[in-house]
Amino acid sequence: MEMVDSWCKGAEDGKIGSIRSILQAFRRACHYGEDSGDNSAPKFSVMSGSVLDKVMHYVLKNMDSILRQLLGAPSSGGKKEKISELMMTNSWKRNGNLMRVYLVNALHMITEMTDDQMIAFTILRVRASAVFLAAFPSLLRKYVKTLLYTWARGRGAMPFISFLFLRDLCVQVGPDCLDTCLKGIYKAYLVNCKLSKSISGSKLQHIQFLGNCVKELYILDPQSAYQHAFVFIRQLAVILRGALTERGPKTSKDKKQKERNKPTNKQLEKSYQKVYDWQFIFCLELWTGVVCGCSSEENFRPLAYPLTQIIHGVACLVPSARYFPVRIRCVKMLNCIAEATGTFIPVSSLLLDMLEMKELRGRPDGGVGKAVNMFNVKQVDKKMVKTRAFQEACIYSVVDELAKHLAQWSYSVAFIEMSFLPLVQLRNFCKTIKADRFRKEMKDLIHQGRGKC
Repeated sequence: MEMVDSWCKGAEDGKIGSIRSILQAFRRACHYGEDSGDNSAPKFSVMSGSVLDKVMHYVLKNMDSILRQLLGAPSSGGKKEKISELMMTNSWKRNGNLMRVYLVNALHMITEMTDDQMIAFTILRVRASAVFLAAFPSLLRKYVKTLLYTWARGRGAMPFISFLFLRDLCVQVGPDCLDTCLKGIYKAYLVNCKLSKSISGSKLQHIQFLGNCVKELYILDPQSAYQHAFVFIRQLAVILRGALTERGPKTSKDKKQKERNKPTNKQLEKSYQKVYDWQFIFCLELWTGVVCGCSSEENFRPLAYPLTQIIHGVACLVPSARYFPVRIRCVKMLNCIAEATGTFIPVSSLLLDMLEMKELRGRPDGGVGKAVNMFNVKQVDKKMVKTRAFQEACIYSVVDELAKHLAQWSYSVAFIEMSFLPLVQLRNFCKTIKADRFRKEMKDLIHQGRGKC
């Protein structure tokens, strides 16, 4: 223990020998319990676990500042250009390998440890040295791969700390690292979005957190993000086009041939399930967030149109009450795009079509039913459609989203013409619906709409 203390004191004083010794001890600590087959010096091989633990904590806490001082680097942060200049100096040529030793062994510890808290602590401490990875491209790629894994699969604070490390790499190292991170983080996000029909509130929050991380990374550099967003949005369009193509029978002049070409119910279900999948829906919400976040960038705004077309196509793909939750999510996305870009998107027809369906106009004959959270499910079963709880959830959602849509254009000179048909249909719905609670909601919205005319 005294020997380690002397190394720590010498390292703080900038003594090369002490720094090398404590980094060797750190390597031993990172590989503790492994049969490496190397001939370590006796002074390292006889160290106990508690001593090595002290070495590990000391190095993670102090080595970044020690090496920065030794190499003549800024006391914190930095950019790739500064590291490129530093690599030309004599101090780097003599001692730059010490930084590599530190980063290599820290990465080994991150990949081999199983304790989430210790992994998070290690990532947090090594994050201070992120900019130095610009000097070691192969090591940088390994770090990005590892951080993407801990971000996507980690628990507790690990995903958040991993994301901060990735963000620092994108900002400090530059475009080369940014492109790799943008591709990798989107693919990792896709893997997490493969879910069953319904999801828990905690899982939904986790997906939303991951989505916010992806959006923040893409918004860092809209010019680079545009290229990736264009490709990934196009992939969604191809999937939707495939579903739309399979839904209709293939063109044929012969009526019998046309009937034979008509897809079966199983084929139809398989085609639209590719679209009505959590992964597809969450991707739409992700790109909606990115487009809205970059709406001030002129070069990024053109992506709003194809994304809007895809979302509208998804909302109309299966006009069934069972898929009303998906339609409500789509309308919510369209309202966000309209507000961010200042573009009129006719979402009222999507909402008013729902009110025309018998499931919302008639009296529910399936009892009260369980409360429905429209954002935890993407479809409901046939029994649920007939319940009062489902009818309430749908009608209240229609009123909320229609109110948001009308509010966006309440100060427009075209508001009277734009709101005329929706208000007429709401009045007709009030006449046919028997539940007073629904009539009250509709009348309040009609009154607000009239007040703006």
